[in-house]
Amino acid sequence: MQTGTINTPRLATSSAFSVESRNGRPDFELASALQKVSPKQQARAQKTATDFEAMFLNSMFAQMTSGLKGEGPFGDTPGTGVWRSMLTEQYSKNFAKAGGVGVATDVYRTLILQQAKTIRTA
Repeated sequence: MQTGTINTPRLATSSAFSVESRNGRPDFELASALQKVSPKQQARAQKTATDFEAMFLNSMFAQMTSGLKGEGPFGDTPGTGVWRSMLTEQYSKNFAKAGGVGVATDVYRTLILQQAKTIRTA
C-alpha cells in the first residue's frame, strides 16, 4: 500500500521560517508583512526569536536538572552546578537552532507583524 503526500505550495520568504501556519494553510498576513519588512530586519527578528527560545529552553533544562545530585557526567564535586549550567546552555542553543519547540516561530511572526504595522503607520 502506498501512502501519498499532498504537496501544498509554500510562499517564498527570505528567512528560514515558514509562512505556513500550524494547520498547514498559508499565513497570508505574515506573507504580506514580510513584503513590508526589510530582509535585514527579518534576519534580526529571526535571530531574536531563536535567542528567546534558547533562553526559554535553558530555563526549562535548568529546572529539569536542578534536583540531580551524585554521579553523572560531572560527578559529585563542588563545580558540578557550574558545569551542568554550561551544558544546559549549550543544549538549549542547539535545540533552538535545530527548530526548537515552536516558540521561536510564534515570536518571529509577532515581531514581523509588529514591525510591519510600525512601517505602515510611520
